[in-house]
Amino acid sequence: MDISVKALEEAVSIRRQIDNLAKRLSSILGGAPARPTTAARPTTPARPTAASTRAGRYFSPSTRAKLAAAARARWARLKGGTKPTATRKKGALTPAGRRKLSELMRARWAARRKTAGTKKAAPSAKKGGLTPAGRRRLSQLMKARWAARRKAAGRK
Repeated sequence: MDISVKALEEAVSIRRQIDNLAKRLSSILGGAPARPTTAARPTTPARPTAASTRAGRYFSPSTRAKLAAAARARWARLKGGTKPTATRKKGALTPAGRRKLSELMRARWAARRKTAGTKKAAPSAKKGGLTPAGRRRLSQLMKARWAARRKAAGRK
């Protein structure tokens, strides 16, 4: 199939005219622009049209209306059209709960003060400290050990 360059240029020109007419028709009817067909694409790009440079999806007019309504609702919320109702924070104490907790803590501290007054004040001893009897016993054991070493060294 031998097609000349002149025939190809003419085919591309006709295709552009068809696309332009389809756009005009859709704008007159108030609908979305017609989807471009993939059957005949020009091999040499002339001027890029708005439809060819715009990437994205085709949305029907009803879908676009829904999207616009949702966007308007978002803007109305952001601008303060409706104020959100005050919600109680999770985990926050109510005034009654705070009073009850306060009473319980007061009772607990009163009980602690009461038991602390009845206890004998014992001198705080260091943990792990030696008593005089323990120190005496340790001294006797060490003296016996050194005596055994001296005795063993003298036998050598």
